[in-house]
Amino acid sequence: MRNRFDRQLQILDEQLTHMGELCEVAIANATKALREGDAKQARAVMSADEEIDQMEKDIERLCLKLLLQQQPVAKDLRRISAALKMITDMERIGDQTSDIAEIVLSSNGYSEDELVTIGVMAGEVSKMVRDSVNAYVSKDLELAKNVILEDDAVDTCFEEVKEQMIAYIKEEKGQRGKQIFDLIMVTKYLERIGDHATNIAEWVEFSITGVHRNNAMLMKED
Repeated sequence: MRNRFDRQLQILDEQLTHMGELCEVAIANATKALREGDAKQARAVMSADEEIDQMEKDIERLCLKLLLQQQPVAKDLRRISAALKMITDMERIGDQTSDIAEIVLSSNGYSEDELVTIGVMAGEVSKMVRDSVNAYVSKDLELAKNVILEDDAVDTCFEEVKEQMIAYIKEEKGQRGKQIFDLIMVTKYLERIGDHATNIAEWVEFSITGVHRNNAMLMKED
């Protein structure tokens, strides 16, 4: 019975890893669509969001099956509970990449200078998503803590882009107001993706330690 349960936990790890990879690809493709003004790529990102949504449902079903059929002990229960929380954040990451893609479809393109920091942000949040999921699978507490610390760099990027865009508005006297506002929204979506990756890392901490830093949740060892 335990062997079968362990195999199902392995499948859970594999599915979470795949969902994380889908999120990474969506972030990269949304950023590429923005940089290149590629409407076809943007629509593909929006379609990929549907696959992420389906992964959330599949993983949720597996978690509920494990909870109902296996009656896991505390350590396993934390792991499954954390997975249920993580997929909610990953699903929202998919939504936010889709939101960026919608902006691409309604835009007239942007200059390279305007997109430099946004590209850096996209790379940072993508790494945070990858590392947070890897921390769960490998039970790596230090990696999870590093993801949480990396959110500060993403927040700094957001503030830099916001200030840059405000300067553009002043220089151009509002002539490209919509485009500049759209870029601020893109950076806000990326900042939120960083927040979701941080949430995932915090649930990884909980799955390992039994304590969630935001609400002091504690689940003792069985």
